[in-house]
Amino acid sequence: MSVRTGREFLSIPGPTNIPDSVLSAMHQPAIDIYQKDFPRLTDTLLQDLKDVFNTKGKTFIFIANGHGAWEAALSNVCSRGDKVLVLESGLFANGWGAAGATLGLDIEILQGSWQEAVKPNVVAARLKQDTNHEIKAILMVQVDTASSLVNDVAAVGKAIKSSNHPALFMVDTIASLGTMEFEMDNWGVDVAVAAAQKGLMSPPGLSFNAVSKRAMEVHQTANLRTAYWDWTGRMGDIHYQKYSGTPPEHLLFALEQSFKILKEETVEAASYRHRLLAGATWAAVEKWAEGGVLSFNVPKPEDRSTGVTTVLFEESYAPAELLEYCDKKCGVIVGIGIGALDGKAMRIAHMGFANAPMLLGTLGTIEIGLKALGIPHGSGGTEAAIKFLAENVSPT
Repeated sequence: MSVRTGREFLSIPGPTNIPDSVLSAMHQPAIDIYQKDFPRLTDTLLQDLKDVFNTKGKTFIFIANGHGAWEAALSNVCSRGDKVLVLESGLFANGWGAAGATLGLDIEILQGSWQEAVKPNVVAARLKQDTNHEIKAILMVQVDTASSLVNDVAAVGKAIKSSNHPALFMVDTIASLGTMEFEMDNWGVDVAVAAAQKGLMSPPGLSFNAVSKRAMEVHQTANLRTAYWDWTGRMGDIHYQKYSGTPPEHLLFALEQSFKILKEETVEAASYRHRLLAGATWAAVEKWAEGGVLSFNVPKPEDRSTGVTTVLFEESYAPAELLEYCDKKCGVIVGIGIGALDGKAMRIAHMGFANAPMLLGTLGTIEIGLKALGIPHGSGGTEAAIKFLAENVSPT
């Protein structure tokens, strides 16, 4: 027997829940890509991206997932053999670096931790060693969904600037854009990449680059440029050039509606909502951790993402049985551990189109599973989450 019948809850860090109005926006016929309504939509979306990235630079839309945005960014500013410094903080910065290696780049990993954020002083020290300025670009993620770490982009940008090093600062915001503050221009970011399926609440299939003036200058001499990813080619006067071919109309209709939702809430309010949902999740996990089996992958709250929480399991327990119970018995899908944490962790998402009842339903289901399966845990985790929200969500 189960209590699964009803609406399934998706609590994974991407793809995230898609609002009904975003799904509905795609339910319309295809339109002429050459007429003024569609070019106007493109112009609106490119400006919306500038607004959410907080940049006056150029923005580009690709028919691709985040890995495509990685390759687009690298191929537009790098030349074969360039040295690129990757700031490790989990799975995805290294993944971006691996993508660069296949392009013929010389990748150096600045060793970091899956449990602590990138240290700006360590970055500065490495750059000061590079007296010949061999490093051409620096890659970092703002949020790594495998580890659930968040990196301080502003602080790292300041460290790079203080080092007087000319390397481009390139930041992956795939798991953070729309869920927390990002100030591309103010923080000294040269290239930012993102995708639609996480904080931007849209279906997978679109990804983005935002590009500073300095990065556009470097782009002019890059020799890894390709016909499809090329920024210059996408700035042509003919509308379809902006997509290097036929635009993905219905994904763009969806993105337009997602931006309407985000603009109505405001990024500031969305960031605060994510902090509240994260705080409630952490209150629950802290209580469960009293049983000695569960623990935070990221011990310091200031290093934790507000969009996803990675929870470790003590070696004698595996998360698979709990995750299967939540799914098959209750209809709640919780994220699996990935990368180095495969089979060792679960990931509770509180990202994108998510609110208090959705989160409390997820936390309550996890607690049901812990009890049903006899996994040692401190009781009252869901109650702790409720208490946190009651104390922090003002009635006025």
